[in-house]
Amino acid sequence: MDDNAGGRRVAWPWRVAASVAGMAVVLGGCGSGDNDDDKADEPNPSASSGSAAPASSGSPSASATGGDSTSLSPFRADPARVPRTKQQAEALAAAVALGPEAWGADFRAQRQATSTPRTVAVLDEQCRWERRPLTKGVLASLSRYSELPGAGGKGEIKVTAAVTVHTTVLDADDQMSTTLEEPLRCREQQVRTDERISGLMSTGTAYGQGNNNYADDQVVEMGYYLTGTAKQRYFWFVTRLGTVTLAVSVKGAKGYTDSELNQYGSQASSTMLSRVEFELGEKN
Repeated sequence: MDDNAGGRRVAWPWRVAASVAGMAVVLGGCGSGDNDDDKADEPNPSASSGSAAPASSGSPSASATGGDSTSLSPFRADPARVPRTKQQAEALAAAVALGPEAWGADFRAQRQATSTPRTVAVLDEQCRWERRPLTKGVLASLSRYSELPGAGGKGEIKVTAAVTVHTTVLDADDQMSTTLEEPLRCREQQVRTDERISGLMSTGTAYGQGNNNYADDQVVEMGYYLTGTAKQRYFWFVTRLGTVTLAVSVKGAKGYTDSELNQYGSQASSTMLSRVEFELGEKN
């Protein structure tokens, strides 16, 4: 776990892991589940899908101001540190989004290491992922793509860490609702010409519900990542603290269990949550 937070939130990794594992069991019992490559260069919680008004994600009602979220929150940002400009938001996203070294010693950057500047991933009306110029309510969005090369009879894991900084808490909260709804609208999603995600299911857990005592809101998606005839597990974890939404995707590979893939995702989520708190939290 990143140690920038000065020892704060040291219990996050196991709390996040327990929450994610619990939701994975729920989703697995309902149907399908599994993995990603960067809701592959594309899917990222900053996306504005253009779908009908989303159902509530179950999170507490949020203030429209950038710094105040709600009293029902594990985190209170210092209003003076909350980004108000695109430049400030880009700096925050760059500080929070995980590079390969943060995933583990053997990870490396993918051939495309980062998303196109000042764009956001959008799931369009035809359930296809594409990157578009920043949408209303989004100050910055950054995705970093890493991979763990195959070795010892195991395949290659691909992962994504995405950070989206919104103008207000309400904008970020609306995005969580949209994220929760997207698998209902698009059970199969096209990532690239020969790559798609299918069998998607999602579940959301607001702060104070279940084991979520570390984020304002959390959504977990599970499905299968299909590349040609190959099929791998796919997981997407999305969390929110204040105006910032964080997404971690993990595309599985031969030789890896769901538990191992969930561990990568939960550890990455906890690290980015700690980074947000360090960057924006009130100083004691």
